[in-house]
Amino acid sequence: MTTLPSEGDACRSAPAALRNRDAITRELARLAPARGRALEIASGSGEHVVRFASALPGLRWYPTDPDPAQRASIAAWIAAEGAANVEAPRALDVSQPGWARDEAPADLVVAVNLLHLITQPAMQAALKGIAELLAPGGIAVLYGPFLRDGEATSDGDAAFHAELTSRGTGIGYKDVVDVVATAVRQGLSHVETVRMPANNLLLAFERRPDGVGSRERP
Repeated sequence: MTTLPSEGDACRSAPAALRNRDAITRELARLAPARGRALEIASGSGEHVVRFASALPGLRWYPTDPDPAQRASIAAWIAAEGAANVEAPRALDVSQPGWARDEAPADLVVAVNLLHLITQPAMQAALKGIAELLAPGGIAVLYGPFLRDGEATSDGDAAFHAELTSRGTGIGYKDVVDVVATAVRQGLSHVETVRMPANNLLLAFERRPDGVGSRERP
């Protein structure tokens, strides 16, 4: 049972995280390795990682976020939930080239609602780093909204994408074909694309032992 944050607590609560985390958890339980090191990128409020850790207790979870206020929220949620298999949150900015050099190998990497909030070069840096740090046979899971053939699939997505691009910072929805192609060029195999609620997608990739090519899971 989730412990709600109290007044004055560092815990933040993101409505989108509360809406989507059970659906994401179900897919992780099916796709993720039973044991190992799990790195969550851009952990946000921390409401995802505590749920993931509860459902996949054989994994040791390592949440990260570049924002100190978010890291404080993650730490507060870990404490509130008594999540014994979650490490203290760390600062990590995956938009910077070379970010993975000092990271330990991971058996699972999870990024939720990240790619549409970073630029195209940052996405490329993120995927390159994920491919570099995944252990052979490791799984990467990317969840969020995507364009399909360059188009949004709902009025709400179209409006949100337009709002993001109007900021002039280079952020916005990424096309799913481009994301998959970029990941494959970095040596990941595209395992599966799962249609999720609210027009979102979950993309699963695997690090092949040879680090090249793509293999679709039947």
